[in-house]
Amino acid sequence: MDSNYRLGLYEKAMPNFLSIAEKLTYAKKFGFDYLELSIDESDEKLKRLDMPWIERKKIIDAMHENGISIDSICLSGHRKYPMGSLQESVVKRSMEIMEKAILLAKDLGIRMIQLAGYDVYYEQGNDRTKQFFQQNLKKAVSMASRYGLLLGFETMETPFMDTVEKAMTYVTQVDSSYLHVYPDIGNLTNAAKLYGHDVNEDIRKGKGHIIAAHLKETLPGKYREIPYGTGHTQFVSNIRQLAELGVFMFVGEFWYVGQEDWQEDIRKANVFLRSHLDRVFV
Repeated sequence: MDSNYRLGLYEKAMPNFLSIAEKLTYAKKFGFDYLELSIDESDEKLKRLDMPWIERKKIIDAMHENGISIDSICLSGHRKYPMGSLQESVVKRSMEIMEKAILLAKDLGIRMIQLAGYDVYYEQGNDRTKQFFQQNLKKAVSMASRYGLLLGFETMETPFMDTVEKAMTYVTQVDSSYLHVYPDIGNLTNAAKLYGHDVNEDIRKGKGHIIAAHLKETLPGKYREIPYGTGHTQFVSNIRQLAELGVFMFVGEFWYVGQEDWQEDIRKANVFLRSHLDRVFV
């Protein structure tokens, strides 16, 4: 191995018109160690959960041909179909998405699924949505445990789960070897500014339960599409803290938004992120 850490590329950094095989090619070309697959709330991405075996086999072949793997899934489809919904039909769809994502991960050799830390998103949350979320989360973890698959909460932009400490509340309640935290340090930075605490102190509250981390740039109150180097995320400090806790997998999270020079943006992101990671690991 060339380094003590591994850096993945978030699939949405590339245009939708590319196939997964093509995205693997570009991830490898621009120096990333693996790809993080997106299963978001769009019909296009959710259809992936039903792809036939022949399509799954093509992805497996592409991984072998390019010498790069898909090691994680960002499962944000639960934003539209949350586990804490008060609507029975929505919860049914939520658990179906969970089960199919686990089976897709199993087939593709993916090791972890990042869960969106929402009880609900488009509904109003309350004590009942939190209760339903916890009940259905336990079912989801049981599903994952049958295949030895790790689930990790992403720390989000809403008060329900915007800190590691809040995510750990549910990790502790469920108390399973298969449920952990997969934080976004950009989101944690915004939460720290909002609540007046230290990001690294919050990260330490996940000791023994952080499986990977999203490296994202943010600004106060702004959570998306902030170019690297123009926000307030303290990459080196946060990466060092994560490394001290034994975290060695990171994903660069940024987005393709129609720019013509998206390939150059990916190259620059790799250089930026590795320059910060190397200050900690090399």
